[in-house]
Amino acid sequence: MKKILKLPKFKNEDAERDFWSQIDVTDYFEASDFERASFPNLRPTSKSISLRVPAYMIMRLKQRANAIDIPYQALMKKYIADGMDRDSAVVASTK
Repeated sequence: MKKILKLPKFKNEDAERDFWSQIDVTDYFEASDFERASFPNLRPTSKSISLRVPAYMIMRLKQRANAIDIPYQALMKKYIADGMDRDSAVVASTK
């Protein structure tokens, strides 16, 4: 039988992170104890960047975003993601 895990009250995320990094969860749990979890509303961490883009390009981007009623930065992210997907498909087809 596995030991019972008693969780302390954590002052902050760093304290909780330290706690979990110092214990071996296999001392407390069996593989069969775990259940698959889904986090459909979890959003990936964003990071700000600075990107120099010609002014005319920003204006066209804002006009297009306004026409389809989405924020221009969301449209910019979509364009970047689409380009990355196309690039990945080209690389995959050449292998």
